[in-house]
Amino acid sequence: MRIEYLNRLVDILKKEKLDAMLIAPSEEMKFLLGNSTHLCERFQALIIKDNGEYFYICNLLTVDEIKEILGEGIKVYGWFDGDGFIDTAKKAFEENGLIDKTIGVNSTERACIILDLMKHIDVKFVNGKPHLEEMRIIKTDEEIENLRKAAQITDETFLELLKFIKPGMKEADVVNFINKTFIEKGAQPGFAMVCTGPNAALPHYAGDQRVIQEKDVVLLDFGCIYNSMCADMTRTVFVGGVTEEEIKMYEYVLEANIAGESKAVKGAYIPDIDKAARDIVNKSGYGDTFVTRLGHGIGYSIHEAPDIKQSNKRYLEKGMAFSIEPGIYRVGEFGIRIEDIVVITEKGTEVLNQASKEIIVI
Repeated sequence: MRIEYLNRLVDILKKEKLDAMLIAPSEEMKFLLGNSTHLCERFQALIIKDNGEYFYICNLLTVDEIKEILGEGIKVYGWFDGDGFIDTAKKAFEENGLIDKTIGVNSTERACIILDLMKHIDVKFVNGKPHLEEMRIIKTDEEIENLRKAAQITDETFLELLKFIKPGMKEADVVNFINKTFIEKGAQPGFAMVCTGPNAALPHYAGDQRVIQEKDVVLLDFGCIYNSMCADMTRTVFVGGVTEEEIKMYEYVLEANIAGESKAVKGAYIPDIDKAARDIVNKSGYGDTFVTRLGHGIGYSIHEAPDIKQSNKRYLEKGMAFSIEPGIYRVGEFGIRIEDIVVITEKGTEVLNQASKEIIVI
């Protein structure tokens, strides 16, 4: 168990008047325990109480694995498939004083499990995801240094991509090259979206089979993982030439990217940051195509708090790390996005990605 973050979570539970937090297998569990077991249809969860004590409920097939992860002295309640999990869960909640209490639930626990627990056990469940995000929204100096390194490796990989991308390749060929390069540079592959031609107009394009044409827009959204910290960068480049219209749209997106980053300072009101960038895109006449938030937090996950969007009514604090990624998406034609990771540090605002944002024609 990562004691520093356990203590942070306990403080949040007390502040929010929650008696415990229930965490099913997930990235959130891995963050706290350094490990997460397989998420399947069988109920299992780590339950952390507001006094820092914790226990685990799982099927008998997982008990030995969990005991090894948790170590001596931590109670693990095992249930048998033939009996179901309700009686064991009820016993665990009773022995730990959680009957008639309020318990937060993490992002991966399924509604069907929670509904069954509520039907048979006198507990109140509430959304715990925002509180788990709050636990790690402020990055330590060590975490920020790892974010810097992850961004640096991603920047370097972009330079390699400019020499690699050619007409006739599939998007998948570029994805494979990105992952291979990350490993060669001492990082883990994180994710890679290579969106060409009209696919660049799909903000979360999931395919990889289109062939790059002699004249194409190529949107590259990718990032590695270094010492558990994630990178995320987007650059849009042009193969074989760029039209006047594409140049015009690119310049609007770049101006919006710079405006958002300039506004993202310690103490800034998050909706104002989104508005600063969105106002620039609106001038293009394609503001209605900018359908995404301006940015998202990053750290141990690609997407975590804080979201940079108009509905997030909070202020930036030192240690927050997030993306600024405005875009114009003309469905059926092309899309342009420029994304950097920004960190609020003691010295001010630091843009981690240093890869060129000038128009590049391959």
